Amino acid sequence: MNTTKESDDIINKQNLIRQEIIKQYIEYRKLRNLTQEDLASTMGIKRPNISRFETGQCNPTLDLLVKIAECMDLEIKIELVDKKMEKGDGKKY
Repeated sequence: MNTTKESDDIINKQNLIRQEIIKQYIEYRKLRNLTQEDLASTMGIKRPNISRFETGQCNPTLDLLVKIAECMDLEIKIELVDKKMEKGDGKKY
C-alpha cells in the first residue's frame, strides 16, 4: 500500500506529465495557426472543451489526446523506461 508521500509523489508526477503534454499541444496548435475554435470545429466538439483541456481544468482521456493529435497531424509516442535505466543500470524495452 502506498504511503501518503508515495501518493503525493505520484500525483506530482502525473501533474508534471499532464502540464508537459498540454504545453506541447498548445505549441503545436499555435505553430499550425489554429485557434481553439478551429481545433474544436475540426474535432466536432465545443471550444470550451479545448479551453478546459489547455488550462488543465479537465483530465483528458487518451482517446481525446489521440483525436486532438490526429486533427493536428501529430503522432503520440509513449515510452516506458525502467527507472533503473534512468540511473544507467537497467534495461530499456
